[in-house]
Amino acid sequence: MPSLTRHRPRLVSSISYSTVCLSLMLGLGAMAPLAAHAQTAERTFSVPASSLGEALSRFASQAGVSLSVDPALVSGRSTPGLSGTYSVDEGFMRLLQGSGLSLQPVGAQAYTLVPAADDAGAMEIAPTAITGVTLPSESLEGERYAGGQVARRSSQGLLGSRDFMESPLSMTTYTSEAVKNNQARTLADLTASDPAVRSTNPAGGRFEQFTIRGFSLFNSDVSYGGLYGIMPTYSIDMEMADRVDILRGPTQLVNGISPRGSVGGGINLVPKRATDKPITEFTGTYASDSQVGGAVDVGRRFGEDNRFGVRFNGVKQSGDTEWDHQKVNREMAVLGLDFRDERLRLSMDVGHTERDTDAPQERVLVSDAAPVPRASDVRHNYAQAWTKAKTSDTFGALRGEYDIDDSLMVYGAVGARKSNHDFVRHNVSILNAAGDFTIQPRDFTRDEDVRTVNAGVRKWFQTGPVSHEVNLAADYFSMDFENGGGRYANRPGNLYNPVATPEPTVRTRTDAKIYTENRFSGVALSDTMGFLEDRVLLTLGARWQRVKVDDWENGIKGETSYDEEKLSPSVGVLFKATDQLSLYANYMEGLSQGKIAPSTSSNEDDIFPPFISRQLEAGAKYDMGKFAITAAVFRIKQPAYETGDAPGPGIRGTFGPSGKRVNDGIELNVFGEPIDGFRLLGGVMYIDSNLEDTNNGGATDGNRAPATPEYNANLGAEWDVPAVQGLTLTARSMYSSSQYLDQANTKEIDSWTRYDVGARYAFKVDETDVTLRGTVENVANSRDWISAGASDDSEPGLTLATPRTFVLSATLGF
Repeated sequence: MPSLTRHRPRLVSSISYSTVCLSLMLGLGAMAPLAAHAQTAERTFSVPASSLGEALSRFASQAGVSLSVDPALVSGRSTPGLSGTYSVDEGFMRLLQGSGLSLQPVGAQAYTLVPAADDAGAMEIAPTAITGVTLPSESLEGERYAGGQVARRSSQGLLGSRDFMESPLSMTTYTSEAVKNNQARTLADLTASDPAVRSTNPAGGRFEQFTIRGFSLFNSDVSYGGLYGIMPTYSIDMEMADRVDILRGPTQLVNGISPRGSVGGGINLVPKRATDKPITEFTGTYASDSQVGGAVDVGRRFGEDNRFGVRFNGVKQSGDTEWDHQKVNREMAVLGLDFRDERLRLSMDVGHTERDTDAPQERVLVSDAAPVPRASDVRHNYAQAWTKAKTSDTFGALRGEYDIDDSLMVYGAVGARKSNHDFVRHNVSILNAAGDFTIQPRDFTRDEDVRTVNAGVRKWFQTGPVSHEVNLAADYFSMDFENGGGRYANRPGNLYNPVATPEPTVRTRTDAKIYTENRFSGVALSDTMGFLEDRVLLTLGARWQRVKVDDWENGIKGETSYDEEKLSPSVGVLFKATDQLSLYANYMEGLSQGKIAPSTSSNEDDIFPPFISRQLEAGAKYDMGKFAITAAVFRIKQPAYETGDAPGPGIRGTFGPSGKRVNDGIELNVFGEPIDGFRLLGGVMYIDSNLEDTNNGGATDGNRAPATPEYNANLGAEWDVPAVQGLTLTARSMYSSSQYLDQANTKEIDSWTRYDVGARYAFKVDETDVTLRGTVENVANSRDWISAGASDDSEPGLTLATPRTFVLSATLGF
């Protein structure tokens, strides 16, 4: 989806404001005489109360003038906005009134914002006809909130680009600065900072998986610039991301159906783009036990008015982890190209990633007869040394936006991915209190082919005192995949005392080849209406969705295919009670692809029909300029699934529906820099998760849903040491309360807490910027089960915490 700002024609989603304005200044300077009248003529403006930088951006865009703004000058300042008939000069004077800032010419056709104390050369805006607003070094969408860890504005799919104070959704956007300073290698490293998100698979495992608000989210449901399905399926490298949007709650209205039907929220990676300032960085990395690597980041703009941009990111890292005989090798190369003109913006991203893991850990399954294993006694890698996970993903996307006129824009995007995956693995299903399990070797291949298309039109207009932003969009998604493999003879294993066994060579069984086609299509319409000078924003929307799935087993069409459709309404309302306080509420529902029976069930790979999820949410957002607090209460409903009890020894249970689950929750998030040099990022989430209308006459009604802790809490802090310029100390804590493994609530894991500490030091050597970073993750080396598996029961099992890990890096900026 493109990223657009409300009431702002000729806007850019994926490019920098500063460079757009520069090209427009050069190209339109000849129109200055025509602008003289425009500067003094009166016209109607509508700029809602907001931060000063946001208000200046909107007003200048509506007025057709250029203004260069240093974000530091407007940080923490707000304005009541304006609505009515003004000249351009009068409008700017009103917005800047009491701000201590004034305008100063910096050239024949350009102006900048300066402190009023330096206004010897300050003046009223001279006649000119230059379009746009310049925010140096970053686009408005990426404008950092105080502290730099979170962006004010984020891409929200169908709803366009919104400031967090103007969005009727709960959302946090983590900046590239947060990615770098957390030394995040994969998406799981970054999401550890968010209390609504938890990882449900071992860090040294075959794949990453998450929960948001207690519901599962797979990597295939992570979007890239708003397009689903083109990110690597099993692990996503963070070096390719400029920002990461985390949206809490169902996302079907804003982004359409996700490939695996996630309902608790969504994650979107924003691609990197070349900036006006040349980028040349090299980062050397080390992670214990002996993972060593390097990353390069190079960006340049060139051509007339810097219209063309190139950004390349490459990564190579390899070595042993803290676990026995476990080695990880990862490689990534992503190239981003973009072009921007007065009305046309184009961008293209192409990338390739490879990841090889020796002895990847699996979730630990617990049989009905066994107690929950003791995590503190697991001291060695229980995966056999001959197991492996080899993944290869090649992906690309092409996007375009074109302004037909000042209030109408069309856009489109296409994306594709080709992936090949090769695994040799075994389940770990504990049989008794001694930790015994049966090693069941299996090789497994999966080939995926994804195609996705999105197109739409966005229109801004007024009907009397009501403003409108209308968006009509259509999308189509296809994914074909084929699974194959075989089984080998079983042999004994033990969780607490692993014994090496020979690598299997002769299959005892060849699995059926499963071929599946997914076809998702949809059309969405939304209208965001502004009342009372845009202090009340009402969004009404609906998305028609069609889900078509066909599967074949050894060339024979399966019985679980389906073709269903649904019209899903959504509504959101936001009230700007004051310049600092926004209140909001929303109702969202959507159709999701049906669950797929896991490998641990007797009906493995069976596909279930689509289901409908529903959310009600209300919240408040308080922006104090340098520090913000957001709060939300929510209810999400969706069908529940479970793998039934095994009918006998050695026989797997059957996976299927079992009533529904209702998650009632409360969230509180904080971010910013409340005191100069001291930054906070974190929050707490409470979930009351109940099962209703379950199988066997409601035998588990009222029980807590599996794998859903009652409390999650995170708090990260950074402190710039006053006595040593450039030195910052960091700390982070994470907590989750106990979780049940099953719907019957008979097996439970304890709560867990993790502490990370670190430091970074930034300095210069001649003209080279150097930043040294060091972090100790899980500094107490706690041995805990951090997850009871996927919350929907499709992938049960315990996830073991990563041991104490040292992560070091050095970034050189040339």
